Amino acid sequence: MKQCFKYALRYATVVVMMLSVLTFTACGGDDDEGDGNQSGQVDKKNKNANILSAANGYNKAIRRTEFPALKKTGKQKVIVYRMTSTSYDKDGINFSVEWDCDKRSQRWTCYQMHKGYSGKYSRESNFFFDQTNLNSNEYWGEYTYFPGYDRGHICPSGDRTASKEMNVQTFVMTNMQPQYHEFNGFDKKTGDNGLWVRMENQLRKWADKLSATDTIFVCKGGTIDSEANIITRIDGKLIVPKYFYMAILRKSSFGYAGMAFWSEQTNAWRTNETLGSHAISIKELEARTGIDFFCNLPDDVEAQVEKTFNPSVWSGL
Repeated sequence: MKQCFKYALRYATVVVMMLSVLTFTACGGDDDEGDGNQSGQVDKKNKNANILSAANGYNKAIRRTEFPALKKTGKQKVIVYRMTSTSYDKDGINFSVEWDCDKRSQRWTCYQMHKGYSGKYSRESNFFFDQTNLNSNEYWGEYTYFPGYDRGHICPSGDRTASKEMNVQTFVMTNMQPQYHEFNGFDKKTGDNGLWVRMENQLRKWADKLSATDTIFVCKGGTIDSEANIITRIDGKLIVPKYFYMAILRKSSFGYAGMAFWSEQTNAWRTNETLGSHAISIKELEARTGIDFFCNLPDDVEAQVEKTFNPSVWSGL
């Protein structure tokens, strides 16, 4: 399909909160929006970075460190969910999503974790469709719930507890994938946590130990691009991914460290499986997903952190 380019700046009110978003269709460094390459030319030090152009509105967000390379085929929309406050992120960005308009499914959500995003705000519970950025023929509006599955957050509510606004935004349906409860939830009687929950809890523990100047960059999602990596389509429509993944990059005074999680989604608690048995290098995750993670890093840095996975620097595996 010939690729479509589109850029728009819109505002939508959600549960009496102002939800500011930036959306465009992908064509196809670092955490500061203002450091993107605006020439449209390939940076000699970074040949695989997301390139800004007039076609995508020179949207500097795509050059942030947490972004992977945008998909170059089919019709995609990248939606940047922004907050009205810049107290937590100088650009006001909460998280970003690549949405496949043809498959009507989320490919990934990327975001940052540092001390500014944690707080005491309690979990919201109002799921909503993003009718501001998606047309009615670009999402399955009939699925208020996912029959037989949880509405699994990709950017978790628990990672966004510093304000009501940021927590509300995590309940947008573009940030959801169908997940088995035994994979995504917990059992109140036994205290068992699903494997995905355990991975998210461990990631949060790493973030809690960051210094004031450290950041963890995250890109997470489920597999939607290959039929072999899809469990089923609910009613022949809604994709249920077979595998879920996390690409994780930690930046500290010691430099960068990278690792990834990859796990098959099953409807079993799997409490006997260690997180380490699902930990791989980012390079291996790229081979399994076909996604180029953290492409906005300088090429030499990217190559080093993606191939090097040292379990000893990641406690809790």
